[in-house]
Amino acid sequence: MDHKISLDLGCGNKKRPNTVGVDFNERSAADIVHNLNISPYPFGDCSVDKIYIDNTLEHLDEPLKVMEELYRIVKPQGIVKVIVPYFRSPAAFIDPTHKHFFTVESFAYYDSDHFICQHYDYTLARFKVEKIIFHENIQSGLIKNIMAWFANKWPLKYEIYLSQIIPLDEVTFYLRRV
Repeated sequence: MDHKISLDLGCGNKKRPNTVGVDFNERSAADIVHNLNISPYPFGDCSVDKIYIDNTLEHLDEPLKVMEELYRIVKPQGIVKVIVPYFRSPAAFIDPTHKHFFTVESFAYYDSDHFICQHYDYTLARFKVEKIIFHENIQSGLIKNIMAWFANKWPLKYEIYLSQIIPLDEVTFYLRRV
């Protein structure tokens, strides 16, 4: 029988069901206490089917190294779901522990089909950006819901032309290891 392993990195006290929670805080719901700024993570190469990293990456010291570690531990074709505050959101800047901010192109650096990855080639970690979803689990007022619909249909157009007028708060990236 093949057991699927899903991780919830930076789970805090909101660990997803049927996942192995990892957090640095001993008082959290984590199954494994580990500081995600420290590599290697306590998992073997290509040993994990799915990774959730929900509102955590922006707190870590070196997102590039974190993504390389996620690449190391997720199986080929495995999914990494990254949820981060959107860089235009005032909430992204309110939290003094946020070290990084994310745009719709932030994960293009890992997608070898994207010109940004081809041009800069910072890392060997490769993920296909399969989906970008604004406000996946957030319900806002009518205006923000309409803007989220638009942003989900045309993320880059939203970012370039409308995000400074009506900033959304959160963006989710679905990445597949290639």
